[in-house]
Amino acid sequence: MNEELEDAFITFIRTQQMSLYLLAYSYTKNEQDALDVVQDSIQKGWLAIERLTNREHMKSWFYTILVRTAIDLLRKHKRVELIGDDALLQLSELDTYRNLDLQQALHHLPLQLREVIVLRYFEDLKIEDVASILTIPLSTAKSRLYKALKLLKIELEMEEDLVNG
Repeated sequence: MNEELEDAFITFIRTQQMSLYLLAYSYTKNEQDALDVVQDSIQKGWLAIERLTNREHMKSWFYTILVRTAIDLLRKHKRVELIGDDALLQLSELDTYRNLDLQQALHHLPLQLREVIVLRYFEDLKIEDVASILTIPLSTAKSRLYKALKLLKIELEMEEDLVNG
């Protein structure tokens, strides 16, 4: 195995561990299951690291592994609830932009729109990577992102109107 690639993978896991846990938790809604998903994903990633052709794509590559591992676990447990509001708010709190109105507006978005926003802006992934992770066409990811941003803007404008009277 390429030692440089191994080091990059280990560094990535260490620096992203909280984001990885919160993303897994947003799917599982259970601390132990989230830890299991992260651990299983790390093991899968380690075993498949040689297939990573471009180190610059490590984040989206690993997020794909993590999301699919979480979904597999949910299928095993026959759970249908995916991203939960609490975990999404925790993810958004990691970002340096701590705006309660934004968090509340995000809370009101439907699941499919929230997960696109979280992956695109709070996890800083390219829209192509978001589509790949969620296994949806790029055009669907773009339309969900556009719709989510439009709804967030409306929600935030309504909040501002209420505050300003």
